[in-house]
Amino acid sequence: MKNKKMKMKNFKNLIGLLSIVAVSFTACKKNEGGADAFGNRSTSAADYSQSSLPVVAVSGDITSSVTWTAGNVYELSGIVTVRNGATLTIQAGTYIKASVNTPGVQNGVLVVAKDGNINAAGTAENPIVFTSRYLLDGDASTTGKPGDLGGVIILGNAKINVGDKLIEGLADDPKFHYGGTNDEDSRGTFKYVRIEYAGFQLAPNVEVNGLTLGGVGSGTTIDHVQVSYGLDDGFEFFGGTVSPSNLIALASDDDQFDFDNGFTGTLTDAVAIADKNATHSTSGGNSDSNGIESDNNAPAEDATFSLTPKTHPTLINVSIFGTENTSGISGLGYRNGIRERRGSEVDLIDVIVSGYNTGIAFDADAPAGVSSISTTSVHGFVNSITTASGTYVDGGGNTLVVNASNASAFGVSQPWYNTPGSPATVTLPGWAAGWSKLVF
Repeated sequence: MKNKKMKMKNFKNLIGLLSIVAVSFTACKKNEGGADAFGNRSTSAADYSQSSLPVVAVSGDITSSVTWTAGNVYELSGIVTVRNGATLTIQAGTYIKASVNTPGVQNGVLVVAKDGNINAAGTAENPIVFTSRYLLDGDASTTGKPGDLGGVIILGNAKINVGDKLIEGLADDPKFHYGGTNDEDSRGTFKYVRIEYAGFQLAPNVEVNGLTLGGVGSGTTIDHVQVSYGLDDGFEFFGGTVSPSNLIALASDDDQFDFDNGFTGTLTDAVAIADKNATHSTSGGNSDSNGIESDNNAPAEDATFSLTPKTHPTLINVSIFGTENTSGISGLGYRNGIRERRGSEVDLIDVIVSGYNTGIAFDADAPAGVSSISTTSVHGFVNSITTASGTYVDGGGNTLVVNASNASAFGVSQPWYNTPGSPATVTLPGWAAGWSKLVF
């Protein structure tokens, strides 16, 4: 296990982080009780003043450096790929949308290839926003829905455990491959960014996520990024060593965070918030929505899940909030707060899991003796921990169900996004102030 004392915070300090900024959920009544459809849970175009800005259409490959400015809205048509040494600079406050989607055609996807660079540096006051075209159309009656935007993909030259691989969600082309030998590789900076209503399905189980990172190295900065209301995962990491911080995953159709192919980075200060109105991916007719899902490899590429480097993220100060009420899920409930399987390993340090049927699940194919939970991690905050093979070192406790009577221990009125009759506010860490958006 990596040093348990690394950035370790005691219980009171952790809860203090969660009680700094209150975000009102009553401002949008669609969030109360959960009767509204998942595809109609946004504010209207009237809330996006950028609708009045000139629209610049962008398509094809970007092969020489260019800057997108906050004085325009940029419309992605098809797959826009930054490559051949070019750098895409996106100014703080810039908004990006997709052109009208055509069924069966990938659209509105921004790719930074392993020989391209991104300099997207928003600020807390002026984040960069990728969002639905319906929120930038000037029509106050329109709302966003999952799939209105393709998503953002960053590819790098860090190690993955299958050498070289095509990124998920795109048709095979050399420029969409990732992986190499440089774990310190830098693709640039991506910070203070929101990605809303993303998701594109190329084929069953082959989708574009909100933010996909393939073989991204530790020299890349991923910081203060929120992904909301996507058709697949919020964030997915395919190998690499990048260590992002200050992440928010809200209401993904599938997993809020997903790790694969030998990812070994550290996530610090992250929050996942489920929405019971999400469309919910299924597997075998059952819900397959997890707060975190982690695999070393898919069975087709590694039958014994033994390829190295092993998928082994470290999670520090990460909160995984499910939902207390599942009545709006059409019979499908959330599955696991954290699911470790297929050879994946993990270190958990100061992690909170709440509102899932199982807090942390170690499948039988998760290797024994290689995952760890620090003494203060998830202590007293998960519904249950299950294991088939003794795959974690437990600090003790870990059986308390979080409910209305003890939720105040979180420093929040209640930890769930849309429980009927719940108090009006839920809190986020102070680092979420200004740039994030939870009331849709």
